[in-house]
Amino acid sequence: MLGSEVCKALSSRHHVIPTDILEGCEKLDITDMDGVFDVVHRLRPEMVIHCAAMTDVDGCERNPDLAFKINGVGTWTLACACASVDAAIAYVSTDYVFDGDKDKPYTEFDRPNPINVYGASKFAGEKAVKEVCKKYYIVRTSWLFAPHGKNFAISILKAAEARPELRVVADQVGSPTYAKDLAHFLASLVGSPLYGTYHFTNSGACSWYEFAKSILETAGRTEVKVAPIKSEEWPTPTKRPKYSVLRHYKMELLGRDGARPWQDAVAEFVSEWTTQKQ
Repeated sequence: MLGSEVCKALSSRHHVIPTDILEGCEKLDITDMDGVFDVVHRLRPEMVIHCAAMTDVDGCERNPDLAFKINGVGTWTLACACASVDAAIAYVSTDYVFDGDKDKPYTEFDRPNPINVYGASKFAGEKAVKEVCKKYYIVRTSWLFAPHGKNFAISILKAAEARPELRVVADQVGSPTYAKDLAHFLASLVGSPLYGTYHFTNSGACSWYEFAKSILETAGRTEVKVAPIKSEEWPTPTKRPKYSVLRHYKMELLGRDGARPWQDAVAEFVSEWTTQKQ
């Protein structure tokens, strides 16, 4: 979902080498230590944008060893390989490194305190990058969506085609992020001397319920009823932060926070999704 958008965002100005565990790309499995060092030493990149992760939150909770193998140790291995060739690394992290107990948006200077395996494994990745690399960018984001891949926005539109009423959690608040917008932010970091941790999402905040309502209304599916429910009414093994809005504090202070509202991104998402289906 994100990697393909990053490649598009970079391709006009940089030589991009896409990697994946699937066919059609340079083969790279971040859990294969020897393979990681072989690829990085052979290609000698100036920068690696690390989008690989186990993002199935409930899957992480059920299989923590796999989550830490991919998100923690895999990231550590890739960071070590980057450091060995003096390559910069951009690591995509998550709002789930925070516990959600704060009553206002989290800044890059707030202390992480993950409350689930996914957040803990991604925070382990953050610490590995900081410990190993001098040239790094950690970019925390949240609620990623796109007109392709597996994500909440597509799931809502598909569910609306099958059911007249949807039940959506209304007591978790965050900031939706369009994959294309995040990709362009990541591309803007290439060559920047401002290493460190960043937050990037689309601007504004909403609940999952409000997000779903906006998607359906924008798509003209107002006949589909959306019922708000509490977190405990949704079957899941994972405790999620109640409030995980990310403030782009560093970019604000630099006067460079140009993130567009999430509602504008939803409008573009619906337009692209509709075009693809035609």
